Amino acid sequence: MASTGSPLVETYARSIQLWLRKAKLVKHYSSIEPALPISEFDEQVQDIASIRELASVNSQQVHYAAIETAIRNIFYDILASTSIDQPSFCEIWNLFDIVVIVSDNEFCEPTLIIWLVEELLDSQTIDGCRVIFDYLESRRERLIAKHFKAKNLAILRACNELLRRLSRAEDTVFCGRVFIFLFQTFPLGDRSSVNLRGEFHVDNVTTYDETYVQVLSDSDHMDVDIDDTSKSDRTGQDGPSSKTIELSPSVINGEGLKDAKVVKFESKDLESKENALDADALYPVFWSLQDYFSTPIRLFETANMKSLRSSLEATLIKFKEVQKDVELRGNSKAPEEKRRGNKRKRGVNGEETASSFNPKYLTSRDLFELEISDLAFRRHILVQALILIDFLLSLTPKSKAKTESMKNKSVLYDYTLEEDDATWALRMRLDIANYLQQGPEGKFYYRMVDTVLLRDKNWVRWKAENCPPFQRPSMSPDDFVAARNGAQKACTNKRLRAMALGSLDLGFLSDVETMDGMEKFKDPARYAIPDAASLKGPIADDEFDASIATSEENKQLATNARASKLWRLLRICSKSKFGTFDKIDDGNNLDTLFEARDEGTAVEPAKEAELEDQDARHPSKSPDIPTSMAPEVNLVVETGVK
Repeated sequence: MASTGSPLVETYARSIQLWLRKAKLVKHYSSIEPALPISEFDEQVQDIASIRELASVNSQQVHYAAIETAIRNIFYDILASTSIDQPSFCEIWNLFDIVVIVSDNEFCEPTLIIWLVEELLDSQTIDGCRVIFDYLESRRERLIAKHFKAKNLAILRACNELLRRLSRAEDTVFCGRVFIFLFQTFPLGDRSSVNLRGEFHVDNVTTYDETYVQVLSDSDHMDVDIDDTSKSDRTGQDGPSSKTIELSPSVINGEGLKDAKVVKFESKDLESKENALDADALYPVFWSLQDYFSTPIRLFETANMKSLRSSLEATLIKFKEVQKDVELRGNSKAPEEKRRGNKRKRGVNGEETASSFNPKYLTSRDLFELEISDLAFRRHILVQALILIDFLLSLTPKSKAKTESMKNKSVLYDYTLEEDDATWALRMRLDIANYLQQGPEGKFYYRMVDTVLLRDKNWVRWKAENCPPFQRPSMSPDDFVAARNGAQKACTNKRLRAMALGSLDLGFLSDVETMDGMEKFKDPARYAIPDAASLKGPIADDEFDASIATSEENKQLATNARASKLWRLLRICSKSKFGTFDKIDDGNNLDTLFEARDEGTAVEPAKEAELEDQDARHPSKSPDIPTSMAPEVNLVVETGVK
């Protein structure tokens, strides 16, 4: 290492070299993993702290600059003498781990580690950058554990510079790794990835073969008749033999949209026609949609909106025709297409990527018919159309009324969609939704797309509200204790009431002056079994009351009273006169129970008393009364006390 001429820098350099020597003893591997344990370097941390205390200069910036210079010198020496594919390159990973420990202890700039990684990325090829990014992914949590606010912009700049070097076609997986790293590093509500001003990516221009359109530019207005005879013969449907395409003079002369081809369909009812344009006529119409997809605000002009409507309708009609042709062909070519669609290509590091991926559309006219015959391609285009239609529907008067109070006016537009265009957008969205649900796994595919679009609407609303923070402030300890005590109080069992809710207070029974009331409850007449003959008269009275009742309510009351007394009568008589129950018909002919017994069946009074005494001692042996004759009431003797 070359001498810097600064004693402080050389002192820090010697200390860092001691760190690297110990790192070799602690970590015996030449790979990125595992990271150097922080606990093994407590002594070295104290060494750095003692250097700062003993130095004659107390300025923090001077010490930051000195230790950064020492680390950079060591970094450049290792990088100049070692290749990234050599085992000894692990010294770089050890140095990076040491820098993280030093920055976490605030001995150097927090962003120093990101600056070194950025310089290392600039010095390596794409394959070397993959190895470096392995280190970043493995140390992500340690890198952002402290001083993230000071590092976030440096991390974002390094990743964006790396993405500019990568090819979206050749390095697709690597690009995805970079994006995932950013998503995991930055919080969900961070504004660094939010397009607050609502700018469109106008640099993404789709170019296509204009040969078929240039032929038509010999005059300001040239009509091209496209013979559909062959198509009619092929599909077996009758229909018009030609369609007219009209190109706007301003587009042909270079005015208006740069790449858009304004196409006008002169048909009386295009929506009702099922005869689609042929490939030559549809080619410029189809690719002109990309201009509106990339910059939707062009549709604020009436001519462009008409062009979009006609172009999108023609595209959807053609897609439906292709879908019908596929269904007619059946599954004859399905196994071959399945085998061809499942092919994968393996990258340099063994990573598999789909062979059909392309970052840009292949817009050659020779490939157009093959592209629109691919279900994945058709779905991709229609999903773009759904995104555009949702943007248009957000400009209706009803939708704009919901966003009037939002703060970010840069993503809110003054343009209001006309009622006719809104009706068309709703109908077109429904047609596209129905089409996307066709084909293999169409229901699942559309549900996934619809879910993504719904969440995107929530993100748009969040951006229009000027990105309010998702995280709420933490609760103070006093509020937490108060909430906990309140919850415990609400869940604690309440003290039982002295008197049940809705019951009468019976305290009057214990009063000395009203002891006569308690004595009345002790009267044997209240709990003794009454005589059967005592119920005969009340039953007859209830029958009479029911027969002369003037209302259904009074009749029902009398009937219920008779049923109660009848049940008690039968219960009493079941002990001595059960044999006569077969003569009773549903509570009628009760006189049988009170008639004098025949001589052959008479029971002596002493024997009857003995039987009643046994029944009283063994109530379980007493015969039961049929349930059909027993109303659902308790055996309670009527008394004067209620």
